[in-house]
Order: sequence, then C-alpha cells, then structure tokens
Amino acid sequence: MDERRHTTRGTAEPMAGDGRTDPATEAFLTHRNLLFTVAYEMLGSAADAEDALQETWLRWVKVDLEQVSDPRAYLVRITTRRSLDRLRTMRRLKEDYVGSWLPEPLLTAPDVAEDVELAESVSMALMLVLETLSPTERAVFVLREVFGISHEEIAAAVGKSSAAVRQIAHRARRHVEARRPREAVDPSQARAVLESFQRALETRDLQGLLDVLAPQVVLLSDGGGVKQAAPQPITGAGKVARLIVNGLGKAQIALAGEPTVVNGNPALLVRVDGEIDGVIAARVEDARITGLYYVRNPQKLTRIASETSLTLR
Repeated sequence: MDERRHTTRGTAEPMAGDGRTDPATEAFLTHRNLLFTVAYEMLGSAADAEDALQETWLRWVKVDLEQVSDPRAYLVRITTRRSLDRLRTMRRLKEDYVGSWLPEPLLTAPDVAEDVELAESVSMALMLVLETLSPTERAVFVLREVFGISHEEIAAAVGKSSAAVRQIAHRARRHVEARRPREAVDPSQARAVLESFQRALETRDLQGLLDVLAPQVVLLSDGGGVKQAAPQPITGAGKVARLIVNGLGKAQIALAGEPTVVNGNPALLVRVDGEIDGVIAARVEDARITGLYYVRNPQKLTRIASETSLTLR
C-alpha cells in the first residue's frame, strides 16, 4: 500500500548539507502513516494521535541512529508508549464526557476500503469494542492482532515480559472476538443497506427505517455536550426509528444524507439545512443495521473534509 508522506504538526524537515532530507526525518516520514494508524487505533482520536506522533518525533530526533537496527520497530515502540500514556489520561477524561463517547471519524482513501483487514480494524464497530479493553490490553491487541508485531517487540513497547504479553494478547483476543461483528460485510452490501437507510431518513419514512433496522439495533450519538444527542444508547428498532423521525426528521428542516467512506467503511455525511450536522457510521449484519453511530460533536468532525491515509505496513 502506498504510504503518502506528511510531517507532523509543527515539525520541520531538516535537510542534509546536499539538500537531502536527513536520515532521522527520512525514517520518520517513511513510517509516518503506520505510526499514525497505530496511535489512532489505540486512541480513537486523530487529534490525540497527531499529538502522540509529535511526541514520538521529539524523542526520535534525540536517538543515536547508529544504535538502532530497525527504525520501524523503534518508532512503533516510541509511538506505543506515548499513546499508552495518552490513553490512560483519556480514560479518566471520558468519565466526565457528556453522553456517549464515539471515535473520531476519518474520511479515508479508497485503498483503505479495499484492504479488508485494515477497514475492519478501524471500523467504528471494532473501535468501540476496543474501548472496553484496558489500555495495556488495547495496545497489545492492536499491535499483535492488527499489525502482526512479535510478542517480544510488544513486550519492549509496553514494559512487560514476553510471557505476560502472550497472556494479555490471549485474554484481549478472546474478549474482542466475543463482541466484534461475526463476519466482514461486503462493502457493496453495506452501501446498499445504507442507501435504503438514507432514503428512509430523508423522507421521514418510519416503516422504511423499521425495514432496514435490525430488531435489537443500538443507536449511539455523540454530541460532546455541544450538540444535542441521546445521553444513553437507544436500543430497539421502534425506539431508534421514532427518535430519528421525531428528531432529525422534523418536517421544517431540510435533511440530506451524502454517501461517503469513513474509517474504510460506507457511511453518511448528514446535512441539515445545507450545513454539516454529523457523520453516521453503521454496523451491518445479515443485510440489516445492528449498530448506528452518529457523531455530531463539532470537535470530532475536522477530519471529514480531506482524506486521511492509513496503513498496516
């Protein structure tokens, strides 16, 4: 997969005397998309992932490269440690978060959607499952199950023994497998389901919503205390459909859903009276929606205007 190169926020690109990028910067830029993906999957926040990369860069430029045999592994180790620190802080902050907390949605490039493994790993459904893990469990699961990093390398990154990492990986994998979607959904099927949902949403069609929603569908909405959102998860097709029709579906507002790809999966960009209101991602199983994730918090909508490059490599 192509890894587009970007600098971190506020990070300059030092140049060698002959005009070439210096080795430290070259190594960092080569693996930047990978490092961002690691941090994002651990944190669920693009802003915090960028901050973790900034901290990684500041530590990386102080490293004696002659002592580094594998820059990629070394950089992943630094990023993991910085992300773990942030994840522990974020867990405390989330206790005071108003309403449901959802991952920050990312507008992703087509190659992310084409990579089934990557698309599933950053899907809203799986990212929410990862929220139920402890910080160390999440780090170990992401590094091992998503990126295929060795137990020994993970041990060095999280400050545990290899034996302990193996136990944590087994426990985390069992926890996630019990809660993740049963199987990957074909993107074309997911798009078709969302198209049906979009039509019912725009026309305030209660029966149309009931037809596309699974009986035990769960709706989570994230307003961050800034936008109105359900304070608790809403469960059941009837309750969810009525909330949508009576809430966003008010007759006096112009409502439109725009198909897009968020976190590698089909989603809807919702506009109310022409203004962006939020992003709806969905968990689709057996051709029906079992989970709806509506992000309305404006602070979490900054990465839907331009594509974010992600990679497992």
